[in-house]
Amino acid sequence: QVQLVESGGGLVQAGGSLRLSCAASGSIFSINTMGWYRQAPGKQRELVANIGSGGRTNYADSVKGRFTISRDGAKKTTDLQMNSLIPEDTAVYYCCIYINNERFYWGQGTQVTVSP
Repeated sequence: QVQLVESGGGLVQAGGSLRLSCAASGSIFSINTMGWYRQAPGKQRELVANIGSGGRTNYADSVKGRFTISRDGAKKTTDLQMNSLIPEDTAVYYCCIYINNERFYWGQGTQVTVSP
């Protein structure tokens, strides 16, 4: 059984920084794309950033230049460094990883709240 556990969310003032982490555990033989999504109240879930097994990254336009995604294949972790946070970044952030060439697995979500 595969599990994803996220950490690092919280409350921060606008202009501040947070670092989210996601660790995968369980019966894992291969990890491909790792990514972060977010869902704000009343809105659809959207891609924030993802990173392929070769290190290629992709970012939503709204976070380019402010957020950085990274991964450690050996540790089965992915991090999202979020700088220059704005109130519009407030959302529940979800980790999503394609595992065992089988399917995407999701974390439970972590709340990020940015105050004005």
